[in-house]
Amino acid sequence: MADTELKKQFIQLRSKGFSFDKIAKEMKKSKQTLINWSKDFQEEIANLKAVELESLQDELYLSTEARLKAQGAIYKKLKAEAESRDFADIPTDKLLDLLFKHEKRISDEHIEPKFNSEAEIATAKASALEWANL
Repeated sequence: MADTELKKQFIQLRSKGFSFDKIAKEMKKSKQTLINWSKDFQEEIANLKAVELESLQDELYLSTEARLKAQGAIYKKLKAEAESRDFADIPTDKLLDLLFKHEKRISDEHIEPKFNSEAEIATAKASALEWANL
């Protein structure tokens, strides 16, 4: 395997949190060589780690739209159940508590839409182009 390929493999393994000992055994390189590479490629390792963490966060954390839809579905079920209940029933307070919590979550997710004029859109596009050309 070419030295460049070995270094790429090292960067990937370090970004995934593998120890120097484990990488040394797998790649058949000395630990000191790997420590030196780590210093040489610390930015590449950090960037790859950040990309992998961002990807993992995207996987594990639903988008705002998906969270809002999920909360809405639960809210509808809780509301229907609360409306069907006799409020003299003792567990109703717990049901209402859940209903209010979900109302709050939905409210917290609400984003007021902002509509721009054609002139504002053109100005924003021109500004984005300027930044892209810097």
